[in-house]
Amino acid sequence: MTNTTLLLDNIALYQAALEGLELQKQRVEDQIRQVREVLSGSRVAAPQSEAAPAAAPSKKEKKVKAVPSAGKKRKRTLSEEARTRIAEAQKKRWETFRAAQNK
Repeated sequence: MTNTTLLLDNIALYQAALEGLELQKQRVEDQIRQVREVLSGSRVAAPQSEAAPAAAPSKKEKKVKAVPSAGKKRKRTLSEEARTRIAEAQKKRWETFRAAQNK
């Protein structure tokens, strides 16, 4: 094989790889969009390929409603006593660590 043939084979290989990667990229972008829609609380439509026409939703799909997002939870607060216990435990851990370092 000549260098030209090898170069053309490599170009064809790279073009095929690029097409495959672009397809994967599109799938990942669709999945990212779906996750963002779920997180925002809106209903997610299934991704449709460009070649396939959109099918009418079945009876089961018509009844599905978007579930409210549970992402906004109340911030948990600690009591003053709990914060003090945590601080004391942390001080004790650091004291043990420093004592081990000085040996």
